[in-house]
Amino acid sequence: MGQMDGKVAIVTGGACGIGAACASTLAREGARVAVTDVDDAHGEGVAAAIRSAGGEALYLHQDVTQEEHWPGVVATVEGRYGRLDVMVANAGIAIRVPIVDMTLADWRRQQAVNLEGVFLSVKHAVPAMRRAGGGSIIIMSSLAGLRGAAGLGGYCATKGGVRLLAKAAALEHAEHNIRVNSVHPGIIDTDIWRKMAADADAVRRNEPTDIHALSRAFVPLSRAGAARDIADGVLFLASSASAYMTGAELVIDGGIFGGGMRR
Repeated sequence: MGQMDGKVAIVTGGACGIGAACASTLAREGARVAVTDVDDAHGEGVAAAIRSAGGEALYLHQDVTQEEHWPGVVATVEGRYGRLDVMVANAGIAIRVPIVDMTLADWRRQQAVNLEGVFLSVKHAVPAMRRAGGGSIIIMSSLAGLRGAAGLGGYCATKGGVRLLAKAAALEHAEHNIRVNSVHPGIIDTDIWRKMAADADAVRRNEPTDIHALSRAFVPLSRAGAARDIADGVLFLASSASAYMTGAELVIDGGIFGGGMRR
C-alpha cells in the first residue's frame, strides 16, 4: 500500500528537476499523475518513465499562464481518472538580474509564470477538489520567498507573493477540506540552480561557481539538496500524514533559513 493510493495529482512544470521528482515520487506511492509542462519531449519522458516503473501517468502540454487552457487540463484529468486530489503548483522560472537592469518585459514574464500561473493553479484546482470532497494544494515557493537575495529581486517578489497566496487560499478553503501549504527549497542540484551558481554575477562576487562548492561554503549541512529531497516534502504535504497542516511553510534548505549561512 502506498501513501497516495487512490489519489490523483497534477504536477505543473513536471518535465524536469523538482517537478519531475515530485511526479515520480507521488506515482511511486500510488497516485495517478498528470505531468504538465511546455517541454513536451521531457514531459512525455517523465510520464513514460512512470508508466515503465508500473505507475499511472499522462503528459499534457500546458502553459500555466494561459487561463483559457486550464479548464481543459482539469477536465482531461477528471475524465481520465475521475477526480483531482492534489495540485503541485511547481512551474516557475528564475531571471537573475539586478533590479535596475531588469526590463519590464522580464519582470512581467516572471510574474506571469511564477505568480499568475500559481494563482490559476489554485483557482482551477479548487472546484475539482470540492467535487472530490477535499484535497491538498502544494505551492512551490523558495527560500527567496522568505528572505531577500541580491540579483533576484523579481524572483523574490514572485516567491514571496505565492507564499502569502497560499495562506490566503488556506483560509478560504479550509471549510471545503482543501489544505494549502507552501514549500521553500534552498540550494538544490537542478539545472536552474547550476546556471545561477555559474552566472556572471557570481563570478564577479568571487563566489564558488560549482553548485557543490557553493553549498559547502554557504549551507550548514555542507551540501546541495537533491530534487528528491523536495519531492519527499511534497509527498508529506500531499498525503494524510499532514492532514492537520494548512497555511504552513515547509522549508527544505539544509539549515540556511533556520541557522543562517556558514559565511
